[in-house]
Amino acid sequence: MEPVTGVVAGVGAVRILRRLLKIAVVVAAVLVAYLGVTAGQVWMTSTRSEPVPADAIVVMGAAQYNGVPSPVLRARLDQAYRLWSRHLAPVVVLTGFKQPGDQYTEAEAGARYLGALNPPVPADAIIAVGGSDSWDNLAQAAAALHARGLNRVLIVTDGFHEARSLAIATDVGLQAHPVPATGSPITGWSAVPYFAKETFGVAVGRIFGFNHLETFHRALR
Repeated sequence: MEPVTGVVAGVGAVRILRRLLKIAVVVAAVLVAYLGVTAGQVWMTSTRSEPVPADAIVVMGAAQYNGVPSPVLRARLDQAYRLWSRHLAPVVVLTGFKQPGDQYTEAEAGARYLGALNPPVPADAIIAVGGSDSWDNLAQAAAALHARGLNRVLIVTDGFHEARSLAIATDVGLQAHPVPATGSPITGWSAVPYFAKETFGVAVGRIFGFNHLETFHRALR
């Protein structure tokens, strides 16, 4: 009887493994489909531009070098300046912190840049906050705007970053419209890794919360 019992047990184990394999395949297929749909949404959002009248223009931070905006940040600032010049919003919110050893934050570098244009953006039309990541940037921007009774914003950043920025903006209580920066040096194939990163970020953020996603990113630094 022992050999028969062993055979039965073996058959049972095989059936369990097959079921687990089927479940794994289904889960993998669902994840691939979810990421595919999310990637499509990130791409579609990157092509949207809604320069409508708003309370403020929010510029997402990017690198700066000793007070001089990087090409990426400069493209975002130029876009914000065009919107401000068209009187689509009276206030520009600049976001971004500084790396250890830096003299200026990304927001401060942006304020210097906008203040040097002709005509300049007046200092009283600029709000600078020092967030350390996308969630922190928009949370601080929202707090500053809500204190002034402002809520409707235009989000200026690179196209691949718009979907996550809009989702976070909604989470922190802002009514946001995308206006992707033109003239960014991140284009073509060089943008592919950024789209992949943002697809993952949006996919995970929707499940676990964008605030938790940023906390996880900071823990990895």
